[in-house]
Amino acid sequence: MTFIDQGYCFNAGEWSFPDLALHGVYYRNFVYATVDSWDSFEPALTTAEEMDISDIWECAAGIPAEWYGHDPGALRSLVEELYRRRSKIRDLITAFRVSSRNPFPNWLQH
Repeated sequence: MTFIDQGYCFNAGEWSFPDLALHGVYYRNFVYATVDSWDSFEPALTTAEEMDISDIWECAAGIPAEWYGHDPGALRSLVEELYRRRSKIRDLITAFRVSSRNPFPNWLQH
């Protein structure tokens, strides 16, 4: 038996990516208190932005088939969408940062 808790990863199992500033973020702001600039996201942010589709496929290769319903087309769509969305990461972080929620109160304005 396998138990998997994806939380809200990939829109809570919908395997979709709504572009909403507050969608899928942790509900307690204190976890973001140390974020004070773009440097707080490095090197992961640049790594994600520069990732090649083959790198994403390498990660996806280890996903159990049960997770994507034994549907290789669904997995292919997920990988392709992740690859396309790399260029949106900074915009999504910015939308979250400037939202009324004010998740990064220590962000340094330059």
